[in-house]
Amino acid sequence: MEYRVEKDLLGEKKVPRDAYYGIHTLRAVENFHVSGIKTHPALIRSMAQVKQAAALANMGAGLLERRVGEAIARAAEEIAAGGLADQFIVDAFQGGAGTSTNMNLNEVIANRAIELLGGEKGDYNLVHPLRHVNLSQSTNDVYPTALRVAAIGMVLELSNSLAGLQADLQDKEAEFAGILKIGRTEMQDAVPVTLGQEFSAYAEAIARDRWRLYKVEERLRQVNLGGTAVGTGLNADPNYIYMVIEELRSITGFGLARSENTIDLTQNADVFVEVSGLLKALAVNLAKISGDLRLLSSGPLGGLAEISLPQAQAGSSIMPGKVNPVFPEMAYQVALQVMGNDQVIAAAAAAGQLELNAFMPLIAHNLLHSLEMLINAVELLASKCIKGIRANEERCRRWLEESYGFITALTPHLGYELAAELVKKAYKEKKNLREVVIESGHFTAEDLDAIFTPGELTKPGVAGAKFLKGRGLS
Repeated sequence: MEYRVEKDLLGEKKVPRDAYYGIHTLRAVENFHVSGIKTHPALIRSMAQVKQAAALANMGAGLLERRVGEAIARAAEEIAAGGLADQFIVDAFQGGAGTSTNMNLNEVIANRAIELLGGEKGDYNLVHPLRHVNLSQSTNDVYPTALRVAAIGMVLELSNSLAGLQADLQDKEAEFAGILKIGRTEMQDAVPVTLGQEFSAYAEAIARDRWRLYKVEERLRQVNLGGTAVGTGLNADPNYIYMVIEELRSITGFGLARSENTIDLTQNADVFVEVSGLLKALAVNLAKISGDLRLLSSGPLGGLAEISLPQAQAGSSIMPGKVNPVFPEMAYQVALQVMGNDQVIAAAAAAGQLELNAFMPLIAHNLLHSLEMLINAVELLASKCIKGIRANEERCRRWLEESYGFITALTPHLGYELAAELVKKAYKEKKNLREVVIESGHFTAEDLDAIFTPGELTKPGVAGAKFLKGRGLS
């Protein structure tokens, strides 16, 4: 392999001749050989957008020669579109508040710009990573701004994914509206509900998550770009500060605005805790829904089996014919990971000191990781599981008829004590509750048919009251 030699304040290093990164990136790779996980691609792309905006603003403010600025802007635009992705080699877990990632961007952009100008990589007299690419910037305003931009894009994507999941759940709500089944509280038979009503609750929970995330996106639009090291704007020309936000808004299409207090946004990371908290709320709902789907589909012969999930793959290497609820299991695991990530984000945000939070890379990794996993999990759960769920009406009816859930509907007519006695009798004699009630002489089969309908049992009011009124039983 051929090398070029680069220098920094610590000395010299050999850099692969074809590499777009440079000495600062190599030192970071050597120093932070930690996880094998690279900086999240969404953060790399958004940082490139920030660098593109900075180059355009520096040109507009007369701080950067147009030929150099245009090369930097073009190189950054290529990276923002996904180019040179293999050149971003710094570990996600790094000291320095993100400086290593920022320098990785600066060096790759500089060398690509040099290439665009006809020079050879490493000839920083043409385009320098710090003097030109990082002009008017600090890691401390670039990194948090880029994280906000990346998070906005992913929050909006997740919100759209949730809209699809909500619609699929609502479709099942309508499809299952007439299927009566036993409701359960504390894992015990309770009162009748429809299968559609159960899915309506899932849809409402996801609707809340969708709305919360849609609204929190607004909280991410305030950025500290132009604040440089601690938020005071030292070494940033006022014209640049004004223009860079306009350029970034134009590049991203997001309604970004410079914070009135950039010192605040440089120090404090609570907005990421807020976003993560809403992701945790979504994770809780996904876990609840996924757990219910596993339980309702359990069996298929030895469990509830009130619904059937789409069969995706063989479930066992030893038990022929076994098929597992793999998509709810996947979603549940993602939910648990997101809950764990939320704890890390909160702790990292709390660990900031004085004018800077040194743990921004940890916040960025966990937040973007949570968003990515949730986007994928929600889309997979919707498309490969929810859409294909089938109701097992016979099983729903069987569990309902074999339970004592109907007795609650009769309690207003019989009184609590008599209703309890009938339940006790049915249990003791191992009889169907409907049969015992008819034998008691209090209701006829016609009476019970009028009471035990979805319209009577699953809506407010006393079931069968109008029908029984003429018989003096209501």
